[in-house]
Amino acid sequence: MNRLTGKAENLDELITKIQGIPELMEQVTHWLTVPAQPARTVPFPNELHPFLRKTLEERGIHELYTHQAQAFAAVLAGKHVVTVTPTASGKTMCYNLPVLQGILKNPDARALYLFPTKALAQDQLAELQSWIELMGVDIRTHTYDGDTPPNIRQVIRKGGHIVITNPDMLHSAILPHHTKWIQMFENLHYIVIDEVHSYRGVFGSHVANVLRRLKRIARYYGSDPQIICASATIANPQEHVERLIEEPVQVINDNGAPRGEKHFVFYNPPVVNPTLGIRRSSLLEAQQLAALLLKNEIQTIVFARSRVQVELLLTYLQALTSKELGSKRIRGYRGGYLPKLRREIERGLRSGEIQGVVSTNALELGIDIGQLQACVLTGYPGSIASTWQQAGRAGRRMETSIVFLVASSNPLDQFVIQHPDFFLEGTPEQARINPDNLIILVDHVKCAAYELPFEEGESFGTLPVDEVAQFLVEEGILHHSGARYYWSNSSFPAHNISLRSTAQENVVIIDITITGQTKVLGEVDRFSALTLVHEEAIYLHEGVQYQVEKLDYEEKKAYVRQVDVDYYTDANLAVQLKVLEEFTGQDHTFHASHYGDVTVNAMATIFKKIKFNTHENIGSGPIHLPEQEIHTSSYWIALKAEELQELGWSEDRLRQALVGVAHLLQSIAPLYVMSDPMDIRVVAQVKAVHSGLPTIFFYDRYPGGVGLSEHLFQVEHALLQHAIQLIKDCGCSQGCPSCTGPVEETGLTGKGDALHLLKRLVEG
Repeated sequence: MNRLTGKAENLDELITKIQGIPELMEQVTHWLTVPAQPARTVPFPNELHPFLRKTLEERGIHELYTHQAQAFAAVLAGKHVVTVTPTASGKTMCYNLPVLQGILKNPDARALYLFPTKALAQDQLAELQSWIELMGVDIRTHTYDGDTPPNIRQVIRKGGHIVITNPDMLHSAILPHHTKWIQMFENLHYIVIDEVHSYRGVFGSHVANVLRRLKRIARYYGSDPQIICASATIANPQEHVERLIEEPVQVINDNGAPRGEKHFVFYNPPVVNPTLGIRRSSLLEAQQLAALLLKNEIQTIVFARSRVQVELLLTYLQALTSKELGSKRIRGYRGGYLPKLRREIERGLRSGEIQGVVSTNALELGIDIGQLQACVLTGYPGSIASTWQQAGRAGRRMETSIVFLVASSNPLDQFVIQHPDFFLEGTPEQARINPDNLIILVDHVKCAAYELPFEEGESFGTLPVDEVAQFLVEEGILHHSGARYYWSNSSFPAHNISLRSTAQENVVIIDITITGQTKVLGEVDRFSALTLVHEEAIYLHEGVQYQVEKLDYEEKKAYVRQVDVDYYTDANLAVQLKVLEEFTGQDHTFHASHYGDVTVNAMATIFKKIKFNTHENIGSGPIHLPEQEIHTSSYWIALKAEELQELGWSEDRLRQALVGVAHLLQSIAPLYVMSDPMDIRVVAQVKAVHSGLPTIFFYDRYPGGVGLSEHLFQVEHALLQHAIQLIKDCGCSQGCPSCTGPVEETGLTGKGDALHLLKRLVEG
């Protein structure tokens, strides 16, 4: 990369220069050039309101993309709709046009817009208000979130035509106080749900129940709203949306939007230790590629897989480009930053004042951050759908754009980078939710009963509510009188139920660097706090290092002090599982497969100090925090004792083989379930507590489970075959981070033994 001399005039020239650097191109496993695509349009529909037609023309729009016209027609025909097209394809108009049309025709009509984040809601408010100003009509549009002042809230409740909010606010502030929203609920014609693919796993299961409550209250006030959804590309849009809203939907996926030429580069870091198969860090390679783009004044977004990676990359890039750009032109962006800071960064990207941003998937969604030209993905994002979403943040006009997918040593990354056809020709993953997860369902039955009494025999979603209601009566939470179940507890249920995590509250991170002064830096969920903000952890924020002086776990506060050290920290979790109940199973010759409920005990044990740049381990220390326990669903593979005896392996050799198989399967599982990699975990035990047999457990990292491990149980054969292919394709001799894991964990025979075990499992 250091052979690139002189600044390129534009991205096309830079691409040509990059293709002339042999040491860079040697690491490229595939270079895909996606040609530009012209728009496919149709004339405005005859039914389009004259005000809307005039406004579109004033904005230079004289026809609609095919998918926009189809969505408009479907909504006018009274159907529930989901539009499924790529990033920056104009999906917003698929719901704004029919909603504005409906309100122009009937000024009493009301609409409720749901976005997964406040930032998206603010974006949408600005877009809608620009339309309304151009039309010169009285359509009142407001955001309703935690930042809305109390005096404005009253105005919105009584007079808002379009209320823009998020599921959390709907759950905790609107539905429990529906009597203050009578005008909206009596006239609720439309519910808009954007980024519907993001409602999956735990979050999606909660949101499905919030929508059950919303529809129940709407029915009580006599309205039957139409639901309009928009989604990025997923494999099962119809199934997913119908499970989420529990209504039949029409899928619109005929994308007519134009796109510029896009270069998609699959980049595998060089091998630095051929014997162990260890590659140069994806972080360091991504840093070099991003610096190359930034120094040539190409506005770039870099995606990292974790908060720690964001802060490391930000630190490295600010140092590399400080001479050309200065530190303020490259910023970080992630959860945990306070809202004011995130808005400032978004504005800087739109204006061009910020040249580069390093982000977690927080910027994967459609927040308006301007027209970036380049994207660097540090590691495979975990799903085909997320990869295209992140790649779509570059090239939002008809200009050329470039995306680098930089593989880590993770087995899944190595599989994708060496089999680009799997990614390019494969279908995106399925989004999965389980609204009837008992823990989630009971929580929302409580909330619904607080909002309106339940009638005997009434259904909540697809289930009759009586059994759950009777349980809550026994617990003293509901009161049964006549033919109804009434809320009888003094507490306010929605306040204690988080839609987004297992923990009800987050740990607040407080800066105590200046004696006598405190400042809130951000927050982290309680489960992640075990490994991110334990005492002596190095917490990175905006490229600045802080050491955790004290973690008050009970009070949910972490006190940190600014330091200047040359390392960061990484913590280990020890996990133990016990089977509670088996629901179903399959017997095979070499093993038995099971699906059921387990209890998981997790404890943070030690942390390691990892040196910047070289990433070598330079020390460690103990962690003293309480054990966490959850009950969840699991799929497990139990090897048969008699079959194992034929192998003649020692217990230690068997343990190393199991560790290798678990390492592989942990990485491959996200290919089959569209979830955060942390939502599903894989653990190997030489002697399972319930049976004494060697066992590999897959479990949902959420109380009660959300259907992830159940789906993996159903696709076991494909999962195991994938693992075999990955081991065979890996060029190392004895195992490495790209297949079965480091040799120090699996031993010299670990790779061959893991392959042997997998083959026996596939044979039956």
